[in-house]
Amino acid sequence: MKPQISRNWSIAFAMVLGLVIAGSTLHPDATTTSVIVQGNDLDSVARAVVDAGGTITHELGIIDSVAAEMTPSEVRELEDLHPTLRIHENRGVSVAASRSRTRLDSNTTGGLVDIERAVGTDEDRDPTAGGRRISGWFGSSTVSTTSVEDSDSPYDPSNPGQGTTPYAAAPMLVAADDLHDQGVTGAGATIAILDSGTNVRVGLITDTNYDYRLLGHYDAILDEEPRKIWSFQGSDDSGHGSHVTALAVNSDIEDATGKYNGIAPDAPYVAVKAFDENGQGSYANVIRGLDWIVTNKDRFGIRVLNLSFSAPVQSHYWDDPVNQAVMRAWQAGIVVVVSAGNGGPDPMTIGVPGNVPYVITVGAMTDNYTLYDPSDDHLACFSATGPTAEAFVKPDVLAPGGHLKAPMENQDQIAQDYPDFHDVYDYFTMSGTSQAAGVVSGIVALMLHADPTLTPDDVKCKLMASAHPALNDEGTLAYSVFQQGAGLVNALDAVQNPIVGCANRSLEIAKDLDGIEHYSGYARRNEAGEYYIEGLEGSSMLWSESNLWSETVLWSDSSLWQESMLWSESMLWSESSLWSESSLWSESMLWSESTLWSEADLSSAAITTNVWVEQE
Repeated sequence: MKPQISRNWSIAFAMVLGLVIAGSTLHPDATTTSVIVQGNDLDSVARAVVDAGGTITHELGIIDSVAAEMTPSEVRELEDLHPTLRIHENRGVSVAASRSRTRLDSNTTGGLVDIERAVGTDEDRDPTAGGRRISGWFGSSTVSTTSVEDSDSPYDPSNPGQGTTPYAAAPMLVAADDLHDQGVTGAGATIAILDSGTNVRVGLITDTNYDYRLLGHYDAILDEEPRKIWSFQGSDDSGHGSHVTALAVNSDIEDATGKYNGIAPDAPYVAVKAFDENGQGSYANVIRGLDWIVTNKDRFGIRVLNLSFSAPVQSHYWDDPVNQAVMRAWQAGIVVVVSAGNGGPDPMTIGVPGNVPYVITVGAMTDNYTLYDPSDDHLACFSATGPTAEAFVKPDVLAPGGHLKAPMENQDQIAQDYPDFHDVYDYFTMSGTSQAAGVVSGIVALMLHADPTLTPDDVKCKLMASAHPALNDEGTLAYSVFQQGAGLVNALDAVQNPIVGCANRSLEIAKDLDGIEHYSGYARRNEAGEYYIEGLEGSSMLWSESNLWSETVLWSDSSLWQESMLWSESMLWSESSLWSESSLWSESMLWSESTLWSEADLSSAAITTNVWVEQE
C-alpha cells in the first residue's frame, strides 16, 4: 500500500511546484531535457550524471548508458568534468507511419484506388479463381483446450470462438503453408516483439494445440513486468503491435481453406511495449526494452527479435544509441528482423535501425490484389530503399506488406482512425514494411524450428540466398538491388537451402561495438546520380526511376546471391566521403556533436512505429 499524502502536504507540494514552474519561466536554463549519457561503465556514468545534478530516469546497461533529465548548464558541467562521455538527446521514436487512406495506382499516372479493395472479396480468396498460387492445403483438426493456466483469466478455453475467420494470405505468398504441411510451425523459437504491446485474444495467446505461448511481457514505458498475463491484456492501445504480432504467430484457422493465418502459428513470443497509442516512443524506452530482451534471452528462449519501427538517420550506424543496442542483441545470438521504413520510393531512405548492416532489413511488396496471379506483383511504393550512408545494400529482402489482414481490437487507435479497413471478424487490413517485417520474423521462427543450431548470420545467409528476385519480361531485374535486396523471401526454400556462411562476412561486430573498426559497403553513385555496386557497373544493378514500377514481374527461381557476393563483403570505413553531398544528413545534427541545445525543438526527429500507409 502506498502511503496517503495529507491535504497539508498536498497544498505544500502544489506551492513548491508553482515556484518551480515560475522559476523555470524566469530562468530558462532551469528547463530540463532528456538526454542519454554513455560511457564505458554504467555505474561510473550514473555517478557522473548525479554529481552534475541530473536526475536519472533510465538505466540502459546494454549500451553502458543512462537517460536523465538535465538542464543545459548541468550538461555543460558534465561535459567539462567528463569530456570522454558521449551525450545524446533522447530523441522521439515511433512506429513506421502512414499518409492516407487511398493510394495512387503505381501502374498508372494517377487514379485513386477504391478503398473497398483493401478489404478484399470472396473471389480474392477463392482457390478456383486463377488457380492456386503456391501448393499446399491444410485440413481441419481437433484441438485441445485444456492448457491455459490462470484461474482468473477472462478467456474461456471451452469456447475458443472459432467462428468464420477471413483468410490472411501472407503464409501462402511466402510458401509458409507448405512448411505447415510438413509440421514446421515455429515451435520452440521464441519471438520478442518490441512494439506498442499486444491485446490478448484467441490466436495470439495460444498455439495450434491451444497451449499457452505468450511467455513474457514487459512495459518499457513504465519499467514494469506484470505478474500475470491478464494484467497485460489490452496493453496495446494502438493496435500496431497486435497486428504485427498476429502476422508472425497467429494460430487462427481460416474456415474455407483450413490454413493458418500466421506464418509461425506455434512460435512462442514475448511482448515488449515501448510505444503509445499513437505509435510514439523515445530512444530511452526503446533501448530499455532492448535491454530487457537481451537480459531475458535465456529465460524465455528468445531467438528472434522483431522491430517494426523507424527513425530518421542522424549519424553513422555505429554512433546511434538504438543501433548500438540492436547490435548487442545480434551479438547475443538473437536474429534481429527490422522494417526498412515507409519513406520510399526515393534512394537512401532506409531508417534506423534498418541501416545496421548486420540485421535483416525488410522491404515490402504487394500482390496488387490478385492473390493467385503473381505476374502483377510489384514493389510497394512506400517501401524505403538503399543504399545506406555507409554504402551498404539495403533492404536485404522483400516480404508481403500490402493490404495484409490480421486481428485488431475495435477500440484500438488505428482501428478507430480507419474504420473502413475493419471487418466483422475483428480483422484489420493494413500495409507497411512493419507488416513485412512481421512476416519475416515468422519465417525465421520456422527456420529455427527446422534447425535450432542456426546462428543469426546463418539465418540471414539462408534467407537471402533463397530469395526470389523480381525479373521483367526481358529476364533482367525489374528493380535494382537497392529496392528489392535479394528478392522476395520464400519460407520453404529458406528452410531447405543448405547454404550458410555467406552473410556479414568481413564484419566483426565486437570490434564495431568497441569502436576499433567500422565498415562500409560497395555501393557507389555515378555522375548521372545513379547508384550501383562497385565491380558491377555494367549490370542491371543500377538504381533507376525508370524501373521503379514494372507492369510484369516474375519472381524468379534463380538467386541473385551468386552475382552479388559483394553484398556480404565490406571494407574498413574511410573518412573520405562516398557521396558528392557535403552532408549526408542535411540539416539534422549528428549524434556525435555536442550542440544539443542549439535546436528549438529537440523532439522533431521522431522514432515511430510504421503505423499507416496507403493500401497497396
